[in-house]
Amino acid sequence: MNAPFRFSAAALDTAALQRELRDESCGGFASFEGWVRNHNEGQAVTRLEYEAFAELAEKEGARIVAAAIEQFGVTRAACVHRLGSLALGDVAVWVGASAAHRDEAFRACRFIIDEVKHRLPIWKKETYANGNSGWVNCERCAAPAHQEHSHEHFVERTDVATPTPDYSRQIALREVGPEGQARLRSAAVLVVGAGGLGVPVLQYLAGAGIGRLGIVDSDRLEPSNLHRQTWYALADCGREKSTLAAARVRALNPEVRVESHALRFDAGNAERLSAGYDLILDCSDNFTTKFLLNDLALRVRKPVLFASVYQYEGQLQMVRGDDASPCLRCVWPEATRDGLVGNCAEAGVLGPVPGVFGSLQALEALKFLLGLPGLTPNEMLIFDLVTLSTQRLRARRAADCAAHALAQAPAPALPDSLEVQFATLAEAQSAGFTLVDVRDSRELAAEPLPAQPSLHMPAAKLLTDAAALDLEARYLLVCATGKRSAAAADLLRSQGFRECRSLRGGLKGLKASA
Repeated sequence: MNAPFRFSAAALDTAALQRELRDESCGGFASFEGWVRNHNEGQAVTRLEYEAFAELAEKEGARIVAAAIEQFGVTRAACVHRLGSLALGDVAVWVGASAAHRDEAFRACRFIIDEVKHRLPIWKKETYANGNSGWVNCERCAAPAHQEHSHEHFVERTDVATPTPDYSRQIALREVGPEGQARLRSAAVLVVGAGGLGVPVLQYLAGAGIGRLGIVDSDRLEPSNLHRQTWYALADCGREKSTLAAARVRALNPEVRVESHALRFDAGNAERLSAGYDLILDCSDNFTTKFLLNDLALRVRKPVLFASVYQYEGQLQMVRGDDASPCLRCVWPEATRDGLVGNCAEAGVLGPVPGVFGSLQALEALKFLLGLPGLTPNEMLIFDLVTLSTQRLRARRAADCAAHALAQAPAPALPDSLEVQFATLAEAQSAGFTLVDVRDSRELAAEPLPAQPSLHMPAAKLLTDAAALDLEARYLLVCATGKRSAAAADLLRSQGFRECRSLRGGLKGLKASA
């Protein structure tokens, strides 16, 4: 089976592409075709060229197709994008989806093309009849991923000038200015939770021009969320919040680089997901995640800004992640168990309450990044929105804090590189690896692996069936040249398979060294 997302230098055979997705269990099929048109912004177009950072785009494109299959319940989906020189009328991009019903197929196609246009490093060059030309990032030409179209064909509008973000109102502040804006642009913030707290946090950080935002949330939107998570729409229910939030960020400020992770933040992925960020914002609704973030702050020496809400009140606290400052366990040595204190679903909440605390959290984050006075590391701010009274509670660094003691212990060894090399596959098996052949069935039949036993999971299947694998097992992914296996291993690593590796050079490399 062909890769779910791929590039083609040759003209697209749309009938053949449709046959690839045919499935007798499906009652609905939808496809989208993007054509090269003869004009743009009032100028006559003579031809079009596409270029891409293929290695990155293929991996991200495969993730997009996999997300569409999971979110909309389609049976099969694929996207093929042209590269090179295209003539007028050529099909530049094709998307198809097969599903039990037509609605799922339509929605999956729309999702895929919008996400491809917004997330993939693809550039196009239009050549005009007057001889002028220029390269354009395709993301700049795409409508916001969540925007509804008024007709069935998904036409990209390039006849309307796209406004650019304007930070003049905050730059006018003496404490910000151009230098402060540059600091925000170079900052990276990870937001754990895209719900009642996360929505205002992401809105204000994106609006302020934070350079990179990470979003981690495993939940799907429910109708009961909407009275406080007003960034979303009723029609979005059932979709992953992380994906929805990322689309909203891009629509609000396309200058922000946004990375979304539709998974639960846990001990197995905490360090990987938080790597490269300057500040972490806890917008979760459970104590397990909060204490995990607290321990992470001390272990990796990274500040975490906490917020929590209970009915009409809430609190803010900054854990700096150093030896001298207090942490959550300095106050509560034993992590509070989830269920002892009700969350929003159990205790109830008025919509504006998490909105207020999320806004305060965003404000404190911006003050921290700009170097302005804010919460001190030894205080907790409590705000009662019924009486509008505030309290500042002082906390001390506990001498016997277990979290601080553990953080001062020697750091564990860093994980091995993504790719490993062995003289034979038998040697890899002796090292404790389970072999996973990610080639397609045709390749496997033509050249079986020289070592058994092994699992056969084509790269496309891995995108949807990774849950069938053991998260703790040691897997060595194998393909013909090592490229597909490396991309698949990188994907599995992002899903928590820390012991997953790729055979460097693939089977071709084994033959060369024999």
